[in-house]
Amino acid sequence: MAEKHMADPAEIMRATGHPELEYAAGWTIAGLVTIGTIVAAWVFAI
Repeated sequence: MAEKHMADPAEIMRATGHPELEYAAGWTIAGLVTIGTIVAAWVFAI
């Protein structure tokens, strides 16, 4: 029989993960997309 967690599901989700890593990854992706957009505009002379 499966055990039930007594904690609130939102609390379980908040306790997992690495916020610093997610923050850095988000900024890295945003920066790469920005650079890619600038390079594409330059190469295709948009």
